[in-house]
Amino acid sequence: MALPRTPSQTVGPFFSFGLCTRPMNELVALDSEHAVEVRGRVLDGDGQPVPDALLEVWQRGLGAGFGRCGTDDRGEYRFVIAPPHPVEGQAPHLAVLVFARGLLKPLLTRLYMPGDPANASDPVLTGLPDDEAQTMIALREGDRLRFDIHLQGERQTAFFGTEGAPE
Repeated sequence: MALPRTPSQTVGPFFSFGLCTRPMNELVALDSEHAVEVRGRVLDGDGQPVPDALLEVWQRGLGAGFGRCGTDDRGEYRFVIAPPHPVEGQAPHLAVLVFARGLLKPLLTRLYMPGDPANASDPVLTGLPDDEAQTMIALREGDRLRFDIHLQGERQTAFFGTEGAPE
């Protein structure tokens, strides 16, 4: 008798119709005074878009601190957030979970704000080699931020293990 598959073994198209049925990517209104628009792409090890990934962002200390967004055919996603605040000696950041086909468990990374002076003393960023730390810092593009996530390869984003990962 074969065992049934678990949800983590059937990842992929499930995200779009199972978890992205209503918009959850605008944590604050885009026209609010301090809204920050974050756009990016999820890319595989060959630099190709992942069209069926799902991202969740978590922001501590805010009422609207959770968002979820699937990627489109170009691997693109978009969030509208309030600027994060520093928490317990850490630079302002968002926790980002990436769910994608071929992953049995989500990947955890952080999105840090570009140019924030607190980045220089953040315990996570300072504990990584500079090239890895830079993969966790968004880029400024005009009045919005860009944060591309590379799942593998030479430009791979730095990820935490899911056990004991920092909050």
